[in-house]
Amino acid sequence: MFDGPVSRKPILQVRDLKMHFPIHTGLLRRRTGAVKAVDGVTFDVMEGETLGLVGESGCGKSTCGRAILRLYDITQGSIRLDGEEIGQTSQNALRKLRPSMQMVFQDPQASLNPRMTVQSIIQEPLDEHSTLSRAEKHEKVLQLMDAVGLNRRFAGRYPHAFSGGQRQRIGIARALALNPRFIVCDEPIAALDVSIQAQVVNLLEDLQEKFGLTYLFISHDLSMVRHIATRVAVMYLGRIVELGPREALFRNPLHPYTKALLSAVPEPDPSLEGTVERIILKGDVPTPANPPKGCNFCTRCPSVMDICKTDDPVSRKVAAGRQVACHLYDPSKLPAGMKPAVPEASEHQQGE
Repeated sequence: MFDGPVSRKPILQVRDLKMHFPIHTGLLRRRTGAVKAVDGVTFDVMEGETLGLVGESGCGKSTCGRAILRLYDITQGSIRLDGEEIGQTSQNALRKLRPSMQMVFQDPQASLNPRMTVQSIIQEPLDEHSTLSRAEKHEKVLQLMDAVGLNRRFAGRYPHAFSGGQRQRIGIARALALNPRFIVCDEPIAALDVSIQAQVVNLLEDLQEKFGLTYLFISHDLSMVRHIATRVAVMYLGRIVELGPREALFRNPLHPYTKALLSAVPEPDPSLEGTVERIILKGDVPTPANPPKGCNFCTRCPSVMDICKTDDPVSRKVAAGRQVACHLYDPSKLPAGMKPAVPEASEHQQGE
């Protein structure tokens, strides 16, 4: 696990990112609403770290990752990669920036062209963005196969001849072809057998140390995020509700949703299983096409207050390196006589 000092220079800065998909109905296909898949997300990713992005299925994690890489034209917001604004940049202008940002997709079966050999798949980015000779490209592909643990002799084979874990290694090699600095890993182990998941995660860690990579690691597997991430952002219904250092967040979750999410993680020690307090949330996740007024979590929150149903909480710093979007931590929003859950962090507090 990468546990060394992380540069405090942000490689990625996301501000108020929104990704709304229009809803068209009727014979004339008029726009009657929008699915607010990502609705005002703000965070930084520091150079050399792994930021884990977690949340239940449908909360907007994958959409957020794809929007950051501009695989979608975003609705609103700012995305700065290495200080350069790419949020509203045209797709043609983005072409020269593509080598520095890449993606590892969730399903290795669907993300690899079945009609192309491994050699062609890994070489395709080099064909598009480099001026290397044919021999140099071939050698580069073989080096990448070595780096991800694939036998060079398999370069002429097609994806169907490989296992799920091997196909994901092909996808990782393709992502590394142009020497990127930032990689979005969109649930890279979700489609793999449990026995293979650890191998792929260990590979990602080794490659991060070898090539100085920065990851946005999207997953709903909290135990794996705890293993690989430096910091963790928790997402619910298109918004980030809590952000903080990995161990601090897992040891002492602040937001009611984070507490419920972590309480669902199985306890491997049978002797301790009975001591775990499960928080069972009532109701269903609201639709992102019509989120609740006020806090998105107010319809299921066990600590809901009247103000939660009318006012949208802002993300605020409550401890060193920790942010939470919840009225429980905002003294100005609490009823008279009620104290905030934790004191506000002073500016001289040191990070963990």
